[in-house]
Amino acid sequence: MLRNLLPTLRRSSDVPKSSDIFDIIESFWREPFNFSLFGEPQYPAVNISENDKEIKVKAEIPGIDPKDVELTIQNNTLVLKGEKKFEEEEKKDNFHRVECRYGSFYRTIPLPAEIDESKVSAKFKNGVLEIKLPKKEESKGKKIPIES
Repeated sequence: MLRNLLPTLRRSSDVPKSSDIFDIIESFWREPFNFSLFGEPQYPAVNISENDKEIKVKAEIPGIDPKDVELTIQNNTLVLKGEKKFEEEEKKDNFHRVECRYGSFYRTIPLPAEIDESKVSAKFKNGVLEIKLPKKEESKGKKIPIES
């Protein structure tokens, strides 16, 4: 009887469906600050795209002042950190529910290519932070002719 229930329990579980425990451990070591065993969404949400010339990262951070956000590049990883402060408009308000996230955040994003750090730019508009990370020009090798 218990065997009949086991697949149903597994399907409803929030634990990620990995091939084995080593995948879970590796994902933790790859991004320790973004690791979430139960699939909670990471904050801030990001979209990452790439073309031949650059990598673009768009992060949704509504309600945050751009001066409360810090961007750095360390070891070919983009680090996005900041703080969203809770500002109570009127002290007499009694909240029934608070679902908006508040507090500090720290997000690391591994970059798939070498970046020219001197040309990185970031713009903040309508709650979306767009970061453009130009790729380094790869040194082109010299073709060596073969004599016969």
